[in-house]
Amino acid sequence: MRPNPLRPLLLACSLALGTVSMTATAQDYQVAAAPSDGTLLSISARAEASRVPDIATLSTGVITQAGDANGAMRANAEQMTRLTAAIKAAGIAERDVQTSGINLSPQYHYADNQPPKITGYQASNTVNLKVRDLRRLGSVLDALVANGANQINGPTFEIDNAQAVEDEARAAALKQAQQRAELYANSLGMRVRRIVSISEGGGFAQPRPMMAMRAMAQDASTPIAPGESTLSANLNVVFELGR
Repeated sequence: MRPNPLRPLLLACSLALGTVSMTATAQDYQVAAAPSDGTLLSISARAEASRVPDIATLSTGVITQAGDANGAMRANAEQMTRLTAAIKAAGIAERDVQTSGINLSPQYHYADNQPPKITGYQASNTVNLKVRDLRRLGSVLDALVANGANQINGPTFEIDNAQAVEDEARAAALKQAQQRAELYANSLGMRVRRIVSISEGGGFAQPRPMMAMRAMAQDASTPIAPGESTLSANLNVVFELGR
């Protein structure tokens, strides 16, 4: 009787199919997220942490006008040189001063039934400043105006070590989630076995107070109200409950 040449091939296919079947079964077993007697509980928690801000950022600069473009730029450069010296004299470090925009644009006169006519030019130079001593912020603003600044925007307030404040909010949010998990577990006659996963949402800062403006005596500096800056943490925590 002649041997069947297909038998070795059929045997190999059979073994291969058996291996695939066993592997799939093993993989299905490994993806089980929790024991059959466990219950998964998902809790969202949010907590905040606040600090008095210790850094202020603002923009300031000079706007000048002249009949011709060259005159507007020259006048602006002279006034801006004086302002830059005042910024340095106020103790603001070079790393905390950054030019944010230089602009030169024509000024037009509009009349009915006539094309626009250039009447002059306006030049502007703006810098962003970071003031790290808020006790001196009011006097810094006054010094800017006294030395040629005719535009000021801000300030906005920041926390220098924001990471530590965010971590405080994270810890509070996690504690809140754990307390809620214990509450649910006790109500169900169960216990919290473990944390299965933690995911974090984005934190945010509450609106920051702007510069307070009011009439003041000539020898008084501009009043500033930094208030508080608040950062938050949003967590989604999955717990495993069991008997």
